[in-house]
Amino acid sequence: MKKIAVLGYGTVGSGVVELLTKNHEKINEKAGDELRLAYILDLRDFPDSPFADKFVKAMDPILADEEVAVVAECLGGTEPAFSFLMSCLNRGISVVTSNKELIANKGAELLAAAKSHSCNCFFEASVGGAIPIIRPLHRCLAANEISAIYGILNGTTNFILNKMLSDDMPFQDALKLAQDLGYAEREPSADVDGHDACRKICILSSLAFGRHVYPESVHTEGIRDISLEDAAAADALDGSVKLIAFVKKLDDGSILPAVMPMYVPHENMISRVDGVFNCVEVCGDAIDRAYFCGRGAGKLPTASAVMGDVIEASKHHKTVFSQFWVDAGTQNFISGVEKLVCGVMIRFSAAYNAAEISSFASEYLAKAGHPDEEIAAVDNACLITVPMNQSERQALLDAFRQKGYLIAHTLPVMDA
Repeated sequence: MKKIAVLGYGTVGSGVVELLTKNHEKINEKAGDELRLAYILDLRDFPDSPFADKFVKAMDPILADEEVAVVAECLGGTEPAFSFLMSCLNRGISVVTSNKELIANKGAELLAAAKSHSCNCFFEASVGGAIPIIRPLHRCLAANEISAIYGILNGTTNFILNKMLSDDMPFQDALKLAQDLGYAEREPSADVDGHDACRKICILSSLAFGRHVYPESVHTEGIRDISLEDAAAADALDGSVKLIAFVKKLDDGSILPAVMPMYVPHENMISRVDGVFNCVEVCGDAIDRAYFCGRGAGKLPTASAVMGDVIEASKHHKTVFSQFWVDAGTQNFISGVEKLVCGVMIRFSAAYNAAEISSFASEYLAKAGHPDEEIAAVDNACLITVPMNQSERQALLDAFRQKGYLIAHTLPVMDA
């Protein structure tokens, strides 16, 4: 028998307790041992809960109990979660967490502590909710040289963008609907300004490339400036607008992580992932591309990933070294967004002739060293260019403006 402690009895924590109780026999079968809920740490009182006798208000009883094998942290935030988990790891108690803010900021320290004390820190639920991506990335795909990871990593923004296109709904109305349905918080900046997706791509980048990527090193944009016209233009050009978190390995060996709204062509299945679903595309030299898709949040989906880690941790008596990265002491291995080579979707403010703007762009790009490239353009005055570096993109936009064309908005283009 192994005792389990759950820190926090909010949405995710209560889901973990519910799942552990409801599927107790199946979980024990998978774990090869009896996993028994022993403690729930929460400062609030739950006198009517069927688990009332499990609640504690401090870590002391948990740390003092030598039979506690795994602690599941579902508190959120960096503190006191970090201090609580470090106290567990320093005693050789494995921990699991759904806390992306914690792992994005303190992952290297937690993993180092787990390694030092021959236990584990697992965090499958920190990215993509129920989607298995952390374990496949460091185990199933371990033989690959990873070149890039792209993903819809925030279901709230995906729901909003989908509503803007499918229901012709302005951003503010779509945001309010997301809040009314419980997908978005009353203060939605973590979602709509890209911070949530940023933390998640930090985790995937750190795991894929072995060095801790901190959120402040990642260029991050949200979706507040996306309009109905942008969504319609993307649709007219056979694509969609998505908030994409990505990391690419560049030719010089550096990596480029970023979060930004992008035009995604329909040739890429990510463009068709709608609603609150998440999707991650991993590009490797052996697999070409692999996709992981599912519900990225929610009580039981996230609890499912947490309990998967609890089972995994209960079966391992030593550190799983493949799930590891280090703090390099510098962020100089990260390139800025100015190094991004991509196409650009240009939406004009007026209904210019599609053939004219396409011809002008083709002629300009031919002179700039991109001959014989076909430019996609449609009659509502929007077009997509070939991949270019930042200076080339800016020069093209300047050329359009000098010619008298009015540009309403531009979006970078994700690889097909």
